[in-house]
Amino acid sequence: MAAIDLHIHSAYSSDGEFPVADLVDKCLGARLTHFSVTDHNSVRGVGEAAALARTKGIGFIPGIEIDCNYRGTDLHLLGYGIDWHSADFARLEEEVAAKVMASFGSMIDNLLKLGFSVDAEAVLAAAGGNLPTGELIAEVMLSDAKYHTPLLRPYMEGGARSDMPYINFYLDYFAQGRPAFVPVAYMDYRDAVELVRDNGGTPVVAHPGLNFRGREEVAEQLLDRGAAGLEVFNNYHSPEQAVYFTSLALSKEAFMTCGSDFHGKTKPRIAVGRFPVDSRFDGRLSDFVNHVNVIGGQGV
Repeated sequence: MAAIDLHIHSAYSSDGEFPVADLVDKCLGARLTHFSVTDHNSVRGVGEAAALARTKGIGFIPGIEIDCNYRGTDLHLLGYGIDWHSADFARLEEEVAAKVMASFGSMIDNLLKLGFSVDAEAVLAAAGGNLPTGELIAEVMLSDAKYHTPLLRPYMEGGARSDMPYINFYLDYFAQGRPAFVPVAYMDYRDAVELVRDNGGTPVVAHPGLNFRGREEVAEQLLDRGAAGLEVFNNYHSPEQAVYFTSLALSKEAFMTCGSDFHGKTKPRIAVGRFPVDSRFDGRLSDFVNHVNVIGGQGV
């Protein structure tokens, strides 16, 4: 259990579940001293979170998680301490939304070709005006027996992938390189770094061991090309990866951060403030919090 969670998603993320107010209550319940709402390509929840943090006396760091691409690999860049009022972020959200919507039809088509049964209009209705996601497609299929096929059995109750069925389905079918994957032309990694820095923020690579599993050394290139730090402690890194990224951050004099990547129902086994962390580096995590713009509670 950590006292700092710098990677939390609200309902403003296409795959998030809870309103910002509920997240703040969860942070207080977890006895966090500092948190950050880092929605996908969106800062719409930041103002509300900042106001609630001031009221409730908990430290809050404005954040965002940006989809980008480095040499053919999709990854996520966290931006902390950003000026969330900047029109750059509203423009980013609009541009990414257009690209995702353009890919949706191909996502459905790819599943149908693989033998799944799903209706695009039903998914859009379930999205309720938000962006449709691979996780939502899985939720729609699993929630209605008319879409059930043998291919879905691993994600149904008791199946091998039923512990977190929505995100597992996404990882198995829509992640980069998987059978139903549809490429989206996200911005170049270096442009994402520049976007964060131009708006007063500090760029940090999210869960590098997830996006570059087996190629962990790429994280050094990402630091050399503009990132100020790495999300070392999270729910995705193995102990060996955490040790590797810790050593890399120390050797490069880069920041170390931590976060749960809480979403809600798409990742039901992940809770606010809960992820493996090495207490020997609490001071390094505090250094990062002290570096960025904290709203609300006192510094660490």
